Amino acid sequence: MTTVDLATENPSVEDILRMAESGVLVVRTSQGKAFSISEVTEGGEDDDFSDEVALTRQNAALRALLAERSKEPGKYTLDEVRERLGLGPSPR
Repeated sequence: MTTVDLATENPSVEDILRMAESGVLVVRTSQGKAFSISEVTEGGEDDDFSDEVALTRQNAALRALLAERSKEPGKYTLDEVRERLGLGPSPR
């Protein structure tokens, strides 16, 4: 994945599209907003899904979040949920 920072670079639209041909391109504005640009192929929905899977695999932040969340236990009692949410003990 390549990043273009418009605060320090001034590529033309054609340059940006050319860079996006070789993979996902992140364009960051001078205000700090980020946009993802990638080529769209004419292969149909199956290709779109494959592209999304590939992009998700490249997303290090998402992978780190999922790895952290996978360490959490899978089941909670109602009392544990109330405690985690700061709701206090359940009324009985």
